Amino acid sequence: MSPRIALATCKDLPELDPDDHPLIRAFAEVGAEATPAIWSDPGIDWDAFDLVIIRNTWDYTDALPEFLSWVKSLGSRSRNSFDTIQWNANKTYLRDLATVDIEVIPTQFVEPGQHLWEIPDSVDYVVKPSVSAGSRDTRRFAGSQASQPQAQELIDAIHSTGKTVMIQPYLDSVDLDGETALLYINGRFSHAIRKGPLLQRDVEAEFAHGLFVQEVIDPRVARADQLLVGGAVLDLVSREFGTPLYARVDLIDHTDGKPMLLELELVEPSLFFATAPASLDRFVEAALP
Repeated sequence: MSPRIALATCKDLPELDPDDHPLIRAFAEVGAEATPAIWSDPGIDWDAFDLVIIRNTWDYTDALPEFLSWVKSLGSRSRNSFDTIQWNANKTYLRDLATVDIEVIPTQFVEPGQHLWEIPDSVDYVVKPSVSAGSRDTRRFAGSQASQPQAQELIDAIHSTGKTVMIQPYLDSVDLDGETALLYINGRFSHAIRKGPLLQRDVEAEFAHGLFVQEVIDPRVARADQLLVGGAVLDLVSREFGTPLYARVDLIDHTDGKPMLLELELVEPSLFFATAPASLDRFVEAALP
């Protein structure tokens, strides 16, 4: 029988994001049946699938306990694994990476009930939740005392949902060169993209489907120093949790030009298959036993 694969998505994208939709055809070409399935739909029989690949579950941040419970119920059929996803779903994982010689962008974590925080020593800074996706509840503020009341308002709003707040410096290199995302399939580097700057100072971003800020994406050739950082991150993850089917390492350049880790995406990252068409085949080959 053909392997049955669920491509897990959310109710706002029942047919998958356009970048992931070609996976259905790519799996079919090798004799596998891949079907979009809404993770929160109680009517789906997940036991009917041989494999569940988490793709566009971009509303999980509003229901994290339920999402993690669902992933755990999938057992060994989940890609990525439950342990990987549980660790990566909260960006406090940056604390773990910062203690093992990974260059991580300096981050303050402000827990609910904690009222003291510092404006980073930078031109601008970013406030966001530690459990978030698609730049939701994320704002860029001018690096001055005048911005503090507006930043505090966002911090209070995030805390009211029970989430931890992250405060990070906004590096000017993002406006010049954007972010670099390194895409990995089965632990191996696949391709890289450039993400254009998303956040304007003191302006709320516009969202597509209410889920994510629309991004400007272009292919990019990764530098050797970026690949060294990405490889070190993937080696650490693989040792701790096993090799992930998919991973995205988001980097920005510090003022000295060295790459720093902004985020590591192991739950449901966009993989930007359209920028590297051969990556579809690599993904399908890696996913099937």
